[in-house]
Amino acid sequence: MSVPDDRTPRDVAVIDIGSNSVRLVVYRLEGRAIWTVYNEKVLAGLGSELTQTGRLSVGGVEDALGALRRFSAVIDAARPSGIYVAATAAVREAKDGEAFTLRVLAETGFSVRVLSGEDEARYAALGVLAGSPDASGVVGDLGGSSLELTRLDEGRVGGGITLPLGAFSLRSPEGFDSSKVRERARAVIANAEDEFTSETLYAVGGGWRNLALLQMHIASYPLRIVHQYEMSAVDALDAARFIARQSRGSLDRIEGLSKRRMETLPYAAIVLEALIERLGLKRIVLSAYGLREGLLLETMPERLRALDPLIEGCDALGQRQGVNGDLGPALADWISPLFSTLPALFGQRDATLLAAACRLADMGARLHPDHRADLVFEQVLRAPIAGLDHAERAFLAVAMFARHTASASPPEAQTLARVLSPERAARARALGAAMRLGCDLSGRSADLLRRSSLETDGEVITLKADGRWADMLLGEQTAKRAATLADQLEVGLLMGA
Repeated sequence: MSVPDDRTPRDVAVIDIGSNSVRLVVYRLEGRAIWTVYNEKVLAGLGSELTQTGRLSVGGVEDALGALRRFSAVIDAARPSGIYVAATAAVREAKDGEAFTLRVLAETGFSVRVLSGEDEARYAALGVLAGSPDASGVVGDLGGSSLELTRLDEGRVGGGITLPLGAFSLRSPEGFDSSKVRERARAVIANAEDEFTSETLYAVGGGWRNLALLQMHIASYPLRIVHQYEMSAVDALDAARFIARQSRGSLDRIEGLSKRRMETLPYAAIVLEALIERLGLKRIVLSAYGLREGLLLETMPERLRALDPLIEGCDALGQRQGVNGDLGPALADWISPLFSTLPALFGQRDATLLAAACRLADMGARLHPDHRADLVFEQVLRAPIAGLDHAERAFLAVAMFARHTASASPPEAQTLARVLSPERAARARALGAAMRLGCDLSGRSADLLRRSSLETDGEVITLKADGRWADMLLGEQTAKRAATLADQLEVGLLMGA
């Protein structure tokens, strides 16, 4: 089943039957943009007895089937245009895995696709690419029974393997013994060391998300968004070793962590520790996207897959609020000649961030003017948009704040100081001022905006208009907006020459 070759919004449902959790996610697809509409999970523990018995947990089967029957009712009401049901390691490896899928079909009507280990690894990697299309490194997807490793090379998926390193595979009847678990993890990973040595690990899975939340807590990190959160290997090791030393009661008292995942968290920590040591990792990047999003990305036609998820997400978010879809691209074209002369602050990402910001430039138009800047700042800072790290997220939020006000004091100053350098913050304010000038100069009309231009010689910016449209440069507000932009860039201003 393939997605129509257009951007017409549609809903699809994905059911992921994992070794620990059974989850339903209903997504809205708006071209390349992927949004979560509904998300529900049950920690059934299907694979909790697999190592001891070779079979699925009896209680887990009943919990999973109950969840799937409920999911069937939700899907019947939601009526998505597509339904994907996939099972991973526990069902794949269990003696009674096939019997379980037949029960699922009989009781819910869902036909379960049981993924191979290679499939599971590939879809996890595709999921990372759904959010970070140029990712390079190794993807590690840690589930209840297995760890999948897949190599990524600038957006291309390489080979993948599956390893028995989930908590259920490492657990013993004697209980958690950190030394024995560490020894086992190191021995298993040693077999993959040569093939998967890398500086960067893209970490997928609930166990590692919880570990990242704990590391944020330890570091007093203010922006509690796991997706694209980055830890150095040193910080990740500190968090992993802290977890391995704690009792269950101590971990339960830490606010913000999933209490249901506490039993498996120490295993996830030790596996991450072993990966860092064996693969030579320097940084860990968390990905909230994984297997489910990988399934969706594979169904998209190549034309859509090639689009940038950040720009497409910002475009969809803006249009959802009634913004003219032509304004953002026109505004980016209008601002780019000026900003392309400035030193790059995000490497090759500067142009992408400018294009993304312009897609959001008018999203606050329907909000109360006294609160518009603050509300848009908050929405952009925490919007569920893929394709940007935390510094880029803060950059867009500051730009959008400056788009709606000349105030130099955006909200959450401490958060911004932690994730955004002064140079990047200043550039964001300048971009916001440029967007404000363009929107007000043109009356939010893409056609009228194209009648004018911004130019610079490095010392002065010049605002021009086509001959018969010269009157658009008149007015106190236009002069004020242009002067603000010049001040932000610390250059002179010339209008109409």
